[in-house]
Amino acid sequence: MKVLSGIQPTGRPHWGNYFGAIRQYIDLQAEEQAFYFIANLHALTTIRNGAELKQNSLDTAMDLLALGLDPDHAVLFIQSDVPEISELCWILMSGASMGLLERCVSYKDKVSKGLTPVTGLFTYPVLQAADILAYDSDTVPVGEDQIQHIEVCRDIAKSFNSAFNEEVFVLPKAKVLDSSAKVPGTDGEKMSKSYGNFIEVFESEKSMRKKIMRIATDSRPMEEAKEPEGDHLYQLFSLFADDTAVQEMAALYRRGGFGYGEVKKALADAAESYFAEPRQKRAELEANPDQVVQILGDGAAVARRKAAEVLQRAQLACGLK
Repeated sequence: MKVLSGIQPTGRPHWGNYFGAIRQYIDLQAEEQAFYFIANLHALTTIRNGAELKQNSLDTAMDLLALGLDPDHAVLFIQSDVPEISELCWILMSGASMGLLERCVSYKDKVSKGLTPVTGLFTYPVLQAADILAYDSDTVPVGEDQIQHIEVCRDIAKSFNSAFNEEVFVLPKAKVLDSSAKVPGTDGEKMSKSYGNFIEVFESEKSMRKKIMRIATDSRPMEEAKEPEGDHLYQLFSLFADDTAVQEMAALYRRGGFGYGEVKKALADAAESYFAEPRQKRAELEANPDQVVQILGDGAAVARRKAAEVLQRAQLACGLK
């Protein structure tokens, strides 16, 4: 299995990002080959401040490394440090069907949410296809909302292979992330920065606890027994605690005679313990940014070698070389 995943440097990760995606990405790094990149070219469609994008990219790399991405087992790099991607993107763009891109729902969704309808948003799936195809990736972990883009990538690759009668590109498959990892926010809805109901992974412990204590709950009396399944406080606690603690919490809910403040304190303690090691690792990386820059540079060198090989195959097939 050859895995590829990219993360946009558009802000610090929250609990939903971690359990819904990042943790699952990192679990795949032990496969035959794994490429993970900071998608700063994609982020240009929303971040229009150079200093901010540069710092966000470095911060995102630190976050991933602190959360368990191991550069000895996976290639980590910044997207723009592999210029072959941009050239491959143009080669793919020259044959990508307008109709194919017009059918992508993500563009319409983003514009409907207020994003400026720039060309980069519309052609996002083609750059994403270049990201995937450049490393002969056969597995791309994605959420359900990104499955269509993997199908677009396959269509673009098939079209190119057919047009030039050569098997230049490997056809990737989507590995759909575990939907059960959807994380409720502080209001019970899906955790999202758009809703303002998030708790960041590396947020200060004081701020984290404050947000947890403000989590909305129902008004049932303390003595009343409660079914834990479907309760968002219990769902959050289950993400951080071990099986024994989760079973004990479920029994407490069904027994009744407790206050939600008790559950919130247990959640805060569990979350603090869960992220203690990543917090320490994150602080060490922040104190030594040159180490992170070196890791990214080494990763880019590996990524460029592979991307150059695939790009040359495409160039030879279509007559650019």
